[in-house]
Amino acid sequence: MKASLVLAAVLMLPATAAPAGTAPRDSWEWPLSPRPAVLRAFDPPDKPWMSGHRGVDLEATHDGAPVTSPESGTVSFVGVVVDRPVITIDHGGGLRSSFEPVDSPLTAGTLVAKGERIGTLQPGHCGAIACVHWGVRRGDAYVNPLEFVADLRPSILLPLGPDTG
Repeated sequence: MKASLVLAAVLMLPATAAPAGTAPRDSWEWPLSPRPAVLRAFDPPDKPWMSGHRGVDLEATHDGAPVTSPESGTVSFVGVVVDRPVITIDHGGGLRSSFEPVDSPLTAGTLVAKGERIGTLQPGHCGAIACVHWGVRRGDAYVNPLEFVADLRPSILLPLGPDTG
């Protein structure tokens, strides 16, 4: 009986203990193919003006790799920020994705479909390793882009044997 109660509590845990928004959105896709390795994780600062990493760095197969839109939307910005080419896509509902260093022939106002090529990865962001920086904002807040393509809920291990206690 005791094991049954513990098992029931554990099975309910992911639904109640996982932070909101950590299950992937079914419609979003990775912006690189094949599925990239994460070279640097999302590490938001405690305060908006502090340093941190407001997105993720994804490993590409090579400089010049195509970068695709993870979800449909409207291009809201294409240009250079500091010294890097950037493209930003407004996905609606307050969500915007930005990619750098990505050279794009698109212009603001262009509609893009999920999976459509939005530009070409340029060298230099991760040194000798080809990578793209992907940031996502919900309103004015940066959020972890991986929550849109991967299940970030914690894994729960369940007992395999009979109740011994």
